[in-house]
Amino acid sequence: MITVKPFFALRPSKELAHKCAALPYDVMSSREAREMVKGDPYTFLRVDRAEVNLPLDTDIYSDIVYQTAKATLDKMENDGVYINDTERKYYFYRQIMNGHSQTGIVGCASIDDYLENRIKKHEFTRADKEIDRIRHVDTVSAHTGPIFLTYKDSSVLDEIIEKQTQGAPIYDFVAEDGVRHTVWTTDGENTDKMIENAFSSLDALYIADGHHRCASAVKVGLKRREENKNHTGNEEYNFFLSVIFPSKSLAILDYNRLLKDLNGYSARELLSIIQEKVGDVCEFDGEGPYKPTQKHTVGIYLEGKWYAVKFHKEICKAEKAVDRLDCAILQKHLLSAILGIDDPRSDKRIDFAGGIRGLEYLEKRCQEDMKMAISMYPTSLDDLMAVADNGDVMPPKSTWFEPKLRSGLLIHKI
Repeated sequence: MITVKPFFALRPSKELAHKCAALPYDVMSSREAREMVKGDPYTFLRVDRAEVNLPLDTDIYSDIVYQTAKATLDKMENDGVYINDTERKYYFYRQIMNGHSQTGIVGCASIDDYLENRIKKHEFTRADKEIDRIRHVDTVSAHTGPIFLTYKDSSVLDEIIEKQTQGAPIYDFVAEDGVRHTVWTTDGENTDKMIENAFSSLDALYIADGHHRCASAVKVGLKRREENKNHTGNEEYNFFLSVIFPSKSLAILDYNRLLKDLNGYSARELLSIIQEKVGDVCEFDGEGPYKPTQKHTVGIYLEGKWYAVKFHKEICKAEKAVDRLDCAILQKHLLSAILGIDDPRSDKRIDFAGGIRGLEYLEKRCQEDMKMAISMYPTSLDDLMAVADNGDVMPPKSTWFEPKLRSGLLIHKI
């Protein structure tokens, strides 16, 4: 049984929503964030990356950064940039990018569902990244960026989404990256009850993106439980802001690899070893970069040429779903066994590029600072959920979701 509650949203005025909505804090560096906010007093990056309001040499993890985040949001609220809804509501959030449309329900999921593994994970989190968001959420006393969740199937929720998105939206704009963002609210208490009941009939939700934000929100909730002697379980800190999509509507992009060196091998030697140990290698004679079109195939860009590699059948056989993932096979049989990259989380010889950048970006990096690139076939939602159901963890950089959920459209105060 899954719990998802309506909430009192803090949200921007209709006229300023397109200016406030910002990309998630963790998809850009601090320096990039500073460039993005120039001349823009309303962007939510001024809350999510509050160091942009402070001198360039400010430690981004210093107390003043989190205090500035709170002060900035408070000022936006006091100035009428943000308004408080006076009724608990669910919302519907649609994104359209390059013809692909996905619509999710915005509500507050339960930290107990997370703790009891009804909200399932597929990634490890890093303590340093958790601490940053714990401090941010606790100081601002709000969930400022929604967690990206998904569910397997619900015809009831599908019907509700279809019906409730027929009317006039409260927000509808195209962001600077060309993605269209549209938000509706529910038409009343009856619909709200139907949504709550439909979620309660599900066995599980899955984290698609936002593992660190989710873990941080849960830990803030636990901290506040300990601090509140009169804790009842109904307080706002027991629930965290989420956008919950049907899995069939989502698209995962490829997450590609870049290597700084060939571990002492020449290009010819490496291709020969890959042919023997990893998969059949064939030089690609088509136009443009090689983009894999099926599972268990990768592309390799080396010395100005693309090669298609189809994994040997015997290395694709594994009992556990996580070990059958292309990224797991690649890590075990090529990156670790041949190139000596045992820990891709920390090894400086490897870099990663989300599919949104395009394969031409891989070629460009190989002309600048890398020796080899690997293009991947995207991990499927079915694979993601199978790994999560088994309680396993994917290799790092296994999935790249687009479009990204915008922060600053709907905020949950705790």
